[in-house]
Amino acid sequence: MDDNNKRGESRRRSENRPGSAVPGFFIYIIGFIALFAFVIFLTNRQGKAESIGQSEFERRLVKDEIKEVTLLKDPTEGKLIAEGEYLEKGAAEGIKFQAELIWSERFDALLTESGVQWTPVTQGNTLVKIFLSSLPFVLLIIIAWWFFSKQLNRAGKGAMQFGKSRAKLNQTAERVTFSDVAGIEEALEDVSEIAEYLQDPAKFHKLGGRLPRGVLMVGPPGTGKTLLARAIAGEAEVPFFSISGSDFVEMFVGVGASRVRDMFEQAKKNAPCIIFIDEIDAVGRSRFSGMGGGHDEREQTLNALLVEMDGFENNTGVIVVAATNRPDVLDPALLRPGRFDRQINVDLPDVKGRLGILKVHSKKIKMSDTVDLPVVARGTPGFSGADLANIINEAALLAARQNKEAVAMSDFEEARDKVCWGKERRSREVDERDREVTAYHEAGHALLCLYCEHATPLHKVTIIPRGNSFLGATIHFPERDKYTQTRSEMIDELTVLMGGRFAEQLIFNEITSGAAMDIRQATQLARRMVCQFGMSDKMGMLAYDSGEQPVFVGRDMGRKSELSEATAREIDIEIKAIVDSVALRARKLLSDHRDQLEALGKALLQNETMDVIAIRELLGLQSKGQIDRRMSSSESEDSVEAEPEPEPEAIAATESAETAAKPPADEA
Repeated sequence: MDDNNKRGESRRRSENRPGSAVPGFFIYIIGFIALFAFVIFLTNRQGKAESIGQSEFERRLVKDEIKEVTLLKDPTEGKLIAEGEYLEKGAAEGIKFQAELIWSERFDALLTESGVQWTPVTQGNTLVKIFLSSLPFVLLIIIAWWFFSKQLNRAGKGAMQFGKSRAKLNQTAERVTFSDVAGIEEALEDVSEIAEYLQDPAKFHKLGGRLPRGVLMVGPPGTGKTLLARAIAGEAEVPFFSISGSDFVEMFVGVGASRVRDMFEQAKKNAPCIIFIDEIDAVGRSRFSGMGGGHDEREQTLNALLVEMDGFENNTGVIVVAATNRPDVLDPALLRPGRFDRQINVDLPDVKGRLGILKVHSKKIKMSDTVDLPVVARGTPGFSGADLANIINEAALLAARQNKEAVAMSDFEEARDKVCWGKERRSREVDERDREVTAYHEAGHALLCLYCEHATPLHKVTIIPRGNSFLGATIHFPERDKYTQTRSEMIDELTVLMGGRFAEQLIFNEITSGAAMDIRQATQLARRMVCQFGMSDKMGMLAYDSGEQPVFVGRDMGRKSELSEATAREIDIEIKAIVDSVALRARKLLSDHRDQLEALGKALLQNETMDVIAIRELLGLQSKGQIDRRMSSSESEDSVEAEPEPEPEAIAATESAETAAKPPADEA
């Protein structure tokens, strides 16, 4: 009995789900077909009238087969059109006919003798008759149009209302405030004024201040731009409209501009309020940047946005907050004061910011006493707020999968590695030869990382496949976040990158394709040293590269190269010279410590994963001024907060793979 109740309840739930609208769709289809069949039946029932000539009409009139005739007059030719039925002798049903007649005295006399009743029809009655005959078809068209428009509106949430704004008014019970935002204190200071202005505008008006028209938040993905915009609205307790830049772009001309006007019209009715446009670069790109001209639908949408933000009308109480990670492609008219008055950089958090983010997101999970959040913050340089939230969630899922009572430090470490390089794939069948090559490849990276004084400190080495692309990895973390990098540090980094290839060559007297990513990273770093950092004595302190900014089609495609062929050739020679010099250095270091290389390679084949402390104990090495940081160690929170707040350096990972993996950091 309980099972029947459960099945009934699940059936009722399934009927209430959005997908349960499918049976209703079929009901509409069946009704449409039935109506169409009814119209066809009525049409066929009326039948087609037989066309007869005047002589045939007179003959049947004489035989008394015609009793009643409707007389229609044709005004174009002055003829008479007679409609009616004739009944042949012995027939059960009459046959409809239509005849064109010419009036004459003889015909008039024949009609008088036959005694047939004539019914004249006026022009008005003719129109009524035509309307009544076409009424079923008109009804059919109306019902069909109603049905399809309803389906389109249901499927596209108003697909027939193309010009209506798709901005969503967020009035949820869960209120986001500034206390829910961490790691971006400078950005919070900038936006706090806006929330205070919305709460008490008179405080600023008395000094002559005005409400900012717009705020543009710039930063990498996942740094909390959307969360910060919601926090402004939650702190000020005003309505919050959210929309994506792509929602303005449509295939129909004028739709985007219409949606912009409608969005601001809704905002004015709910003022004071905030309009949040995510990924505004989708609609706010520079005008006249297309390859085929500049007059297109996107530009009309941008023009409408420019007028609404700073036009003749005063949008009192409406603040536009936008977010993008490509401010370089935005139109200059959009960035001028009066539209986006303030630009706020929402950058990746430093170690202190990461600690604050971890504290906010860890409130919802149960952690053991072994968890040291300051150590986790140190071990995640280059991570965004979204990445850190994902790590905490993955750690909680890992602990739950193992039926733990609380999340441990080991769960955080495994979650971080999973987010960076993918889940361990112990089920992957790896040939023994490939395992050996991978072990010595990673051993070469790790050994050079220990012997290069300025290299990023080693964390651990593994030959367990992770993700989809690499067979092993050498993971090393920086001691602290950095703003800059010295030439010595870059040279040591290049040396470590060369370790895998020369370890393979030294042990097996053969090379593989596993160093492809190492070579690519080394080439890119050497090119930056020559072209951007001025670290080449031969090329001097000149900038030969505009940076690594992505090409903006239409603006950058037509630019000519600023380098001559001779200069480009000299750059290539200098890059090769740098790479060759560090390659010789890496080869010599590995040759001098071949016994340690072989010992570490054999240990990796046996243990698969080794941390830096185990490696140092194996090789009998003492710390050379490098600080070994393990996720399981404990450090005080005060020491983390006392550090400077530099720009994060990405996690470095040394990989052995045929194809490139996609870690969030440098690879070796």
